Amino acid sequence: MILKINNVTKKFGGVSAITDTSFSVQDGDIYGLIGPNGAGKTTMFNIITGNYKPTNGSVEFKGEIISKLKPYEIVRKGIARTFQNIRLFKSMSVLDNVLIGFDHYAKYTFFESMFRLPRFFSAEKKIKEKALLILKYLDLEEFSNDKATDLSYGQQRKVEIARALATAPKLLLLDEPAAGMNPAETKELALLLKKAKKDFGLSILLIEHDMKFVNQLCNKVLVLDYGKSIFEGSPSDAIRDKEVVAAYLGDFNHD
Repeated sequence: MILKINNVTKKFGGVSAITDTSFSVQDGDIYGLIGPNGAGKTTMFNIITGNYKPTNGSVEFKGEIISKLKPYEIVRKGIARTFQNIRLFKSMSVLDNVLIGFDHYAKYTFFESMFRLPRFFSAEKKIKEKALLILKYLDLEEFSNDKATDLSYGQQRKVEIARALATAPKLLLLDEPAAGMNPAETKELALLLKKAKKDFGLSILLIEHDMKFVNQLCNKVLVLDYGKSIFEGSPSDAIRDKEVVAAYLGDFNHD
């Protein structure tokens, strides 16, 4: 088990965005967190990554409680994420955006950086080589010197994934990775994530509305509705569950 959510509740004032929710992600899983808009999915991501602290309950990663850690400390533990709205540095190249992910792996001091001492150049060269390998893996190497925001929407999504991979995560959190992609790009992304899971030794937790994409990838899903867990199981069972259908489409009766 790589991630365990223990009875997590998150309140904002008097409003409960997440209520007493528990689930676990096994090592090597591709686990889906699904539900209608406003269900609390991104709030859960923000709790896992330390941007929000749970009101009650805890987050456990590889057997360690991480609920009180700061976001950068959680990244160093081995959790990386992408965002629903792409967050790339607009004025920077594709390569520079990915290099940021290697920041905490820099093996030189501020003094060595400031005075451009030999260890600084050696470390920077190794980091750049690793970044280019990741870009090559994602078929982005030819765009390495282009401004990140000049790429297509689907390519920008992949740059964000590349930056996340640069942190060497064990758990990768993807917030609607297929949003805005056409069917061909979505299919390509599904194949890429399956391959990356194996090649990088990842477990993946993703938020997604595209159920075809979820069915292609996820071995298990948790369905949230108004911050509460209403279903956990296989994607194929989820779409046949009456409570899940009601959450997405509203209650209805057949005459």
